[in-house]
Amino acid sequence: MADNTLATGAPTPMKIRVNRGWKKFLRDRWLLLMMVPGIIYYVVFKFLPMYGVIIAFKKFNVYLGILKSPWVGFKHFVNFFNAPYFWQLIRNTMLINIYSLVFTFPMPIILAIAFNEIYRARLKKPLQSITFLPHFISTVVVTSLVLRFLAPTSGIVNKLLGYIGVEPVSFLTDPKYFRSIYIIMEVWKGVGWSSILFIAALSRIDTALYEAAVVDGSSKLQQQWYITLPSIIPTIVIMLILRVGHLLDLGAQTIILLYNPMIYETADVLSTFVYRRGIVNADFSYAAAVDLFTSVIGFVLIISSNKISKMVTDSGLW
Repeated sequence: MADNTLATGAPTPMKIRVNRGWKKFLRDRWLLLMMVPGIIYYVVFKFLPMYGVIIAFKKFNVYLGILKSPWVGFKHFVNFFNAPYFWQLIRNTMLINIYSLVFTFPMPIILAIAFNEIYRARLKKPLQSITFLPHFISTVVVTSLVLRFLAPTSGIVNKLLGYIGVEPVSFLTDPKYFRSIYIIMEVWKGVGWSSILFIAALSRIDTALYEAAVVDGSSKLQQQWYITLPSIIPTIVIMLILRVGHLLDLGAQTIILLYNPMIYETADVLSTFVYRRGIVNADFSYAAAVDLFTSVIGFVLIISSNKISKMVTDSGLW
């Protein structure tokens, strides 16, 4: 009967799907048009530059260009893996990211839950604005303030320590203080902005659940544990997967503005090494190899963490 139907000129299943897709396209054309700038951005600045990745396998010469530069295969990778600073870079990068994951990841969630418990709009909105503001302050400005506050003699922190009889501390030249300074900076600058996503997730929770919990005699802590947290678990899992994928990827800007050769022991990470080797020393192929290694490990981590998350919580990026 299907053959007879097709023979009589009735639309095939393929034509039906195409027609439905075309109708949806026409219906959502203005929304789809809004995606064009984003698509152009990713094509121009993310996909097209991937052509340059091949210099990681070449001895790049600016005058010869990418294609004509001699091929060296995995030489740069082998040299990096055998370098005496390899494990130090991995350790520093991992430790800073793990500390950031432990201390900065939960803070936006806690802050969002705290804001969710404030019912007075006159108090809630100003407090949210105050926590969002540091995000819009330039990293250069923030690091300049930190350097001034922690200066050995003129810094306000050492002056306050002097008032209580404590000798001045060299925060900026002692390796053991760098990670703490960096994490405190990141928390202050990013916790408010990062909480926006969790605030949006909390706004979708049905208030009837809380009303029923109050009737059953649940305390505030029990409401947060059994209603609030389970309701935003998918959002938390997605953000956690994205963070895990960046365990070997750390923004170089803040660290470059803060560190100096005296604290390379704890402050030098993969991204700052790539900057020094590639931009400062103009060793583009070696720097590209290190950066590609970081990207590949990040890809593996994000795939693995997503698979584990799907097994444990049934939530994931895909």
